Amino acid sequence: MNYTRFVLHAAIAASLAGPAAAEDKVLTIAGSGGVVKEITEKVFIPAFEEDTGWTTKFIAAESNIMLEVRTMLASGNMLYDAMEVSASNYPIGVQEGLLAPIDYALLDPDNQLPDKAKKEFGVVAAAYSTVLVQRLDKTPEGKKMQSWADFWDVETFPGPRSLNRQPQYTMEFALLADGVAKEDLYDVLGTDEGLDRAFAKLDEIKPYIPVWWTSGAQSVQLLSDGEVFYSSTYNGRVTKLQESGIPAEIVWNGGALHTSYVGIPKNAPNYKEAHDWIRVRTMRPDLEIQYVRQLPYPNFAPGLFDEMSEEVARNMPTYPANAEVQFVAYDEFWAANIDRIRERFDEWLLE
Repeated sequence: MNYTRFVLHAAIAASLAGPAAAEDKVLTIAGSGGVVKEITEKVFIPAFEEDTGWTTKFIAAESNIMLEVRTMLASGNMLYDAMEVSASNYPIGVQEGLLAPIDYALLDPDNQLPDKAKKEFGVVAAAYSTVLVQRLDKTPEGKKMQSWADFWDVETFPGPRSLNRQPQYTMEFALLADGVAKEDLYDVLGTDEGLDRAFAKLDEIKPYIPVWWTSGAQSVQLLSDGEVFYSSTYNGRVTKLQESGIPAEIVWNGGALHTSYVGIPKNAPNYKEAHDWIRVRTMRPDLEIQYVRQLPYPNFAPGLFDEMSEEVARNMPTYPANAEVQFVAYDEFWAANIDRIRERFDEWLLE
């Protein structure tokens, strides 16, 4: 182990030292700091400790969590039992062999979680969507968009549009508009012919996009100002737009569901008990409702929406009717292909 790794490993070990580390039954969890840590320690950790009789140690390690896991594996001394895994870190963890597979027979023997919630090395802990949003005061009388095909239909729905300037938040919508089924998106996009097809479809809409947005705040500001009538945006931004008096409506059909996970690092010392933590974190609707009230990024906890009013539930990306018509963004595909597609996309924007 080189000096840098030694220093990092020593720092991690020091952070875990203290009275709690001496206990026989301590589960060590790595995750985000800030408000996520506050809610986790207030809502989920007490429930886990009550259910299992274990104590916990929560380490805020979001920014360098994968570096820490690499270091621990290299040293042969894994200190974390469970960890948050962001959408961008998940493919890294899989490709580098940093994560242990989830035992779903142990976690969910009754198969209560939907398939969208379950990956080989992680369980969905939170979700948001990139969706089509329309201003209802700008649509033709008696008509509303229902799909990305409508977004591309500039004759039926005239007016300026906007899309994200990043290809990983835009290419799939072009293929959906061109008739590709959501379950086939990445098979098509992974071929040269499919990529050409997506760019050909983008050629059609390009003249009607005065601004390619680069942040969620910008996307809703464009809608709020009336600079565009229709746009992709993040679902969590739409509520504030509506509260400001803008008659904005989400089209969930064809939305991209983005997910982050809770997983188990390879060689975790308490692998079985880590599943108990994941169960509390992802499968307890009574706890998840408390989380969602503070951070509107729900997971697929069974029965979650029974705890909400219908009005609130229908605005959540994982609400069954909404999740059913969306596709799950394929993080592994973009990790492997983003550089070459982004280069072509940037060149295309300049044409």
